[in-house]
Amino acid sequence: MSKGTPFANEKVVETYLEGLLSEPEDPAEAVAATARLLEVATQQLQDSQIDVAHTVQAKLAIGEGDEHAFKSGEQAELTPSEDKSAPEPVVTTHSLQEQLPEQFQALFFEVGGLTLAVPLITLGGIHQLDKISPLIGKPAWFKGVMLHRDEKLSVIDSAMWVMPEKYTQSLAEQLNYQYLIMLSDSAWGLACEKLVNTVTLSKSEVKWREVTGKRPWLAGMVKDRMCALINVQQLILMLNQGLGSQG
Repeated sequence: MSKGTPFANEKVVETYLEGLLSEPEDPAEAVAATARLLEVATQQLQDSQIDVAHTVQAKLAIGEGDEHAFKSGEQAELTPSEDKSAPEPVVTTHSLQEQLPEQFQALFFEVGGLTLAVPLITLGGIHQLDKISPLIGKPAWFKGVMLHRDEKLSVIDSAMWVMPEKYTQSLAEQLNYQYLIMLSDSAWGLACEKLVNTVTLSKSEVKWREVTGKRPWLAGMVKDRMCALINVQQLILMLNQGLGSQG
């Protein structure tokens, strides 16, 4: 773990993630949060899910010692189209666990000492973080807009959004965001400090959420890696509503 992060060791991370997974929510809050999420959902599912595993490995060269591919200014394109006006996926009655195949690949990345993962089929792209223009009147976790090929990408302060209860001035000063992890075909991107690697996971390696909690974006925990697995569709819907990580 990085010096100055909220997580001193793996046991602390495990306890933190276990707490997030098991924390129940108030029924009234659940109804209100669901209504807000469904309000922005359309009746059209995402047309297709593109397997980007080979593209990630070939173009990004993710892994220890291979980050020169990014530092040289190369931009990784993981989808054939970056049309951010495409309809958003609906909230379905199925969990991410039910939607994914028995084995799936995920991209691991680090934010403030915490490792996060997104299934590659929900990854919209990875960009090297560039100049960010802040916008007035937005939530504190909204860092601003980054231009990429004439497109405006919305940059999220991932540490502040994911773990606001651990976000301190000291942590903020030590964050070194370098990359932008794009969420599906939306314009939202999570700022991250380090790209770790891509890993093939089986569903049995994940401790899936068993109870409805305040954090619908949190699908589960990758047990052996002490890592939070993100439900990208739920995360997009929450961001569209301006909601924090607890909904």
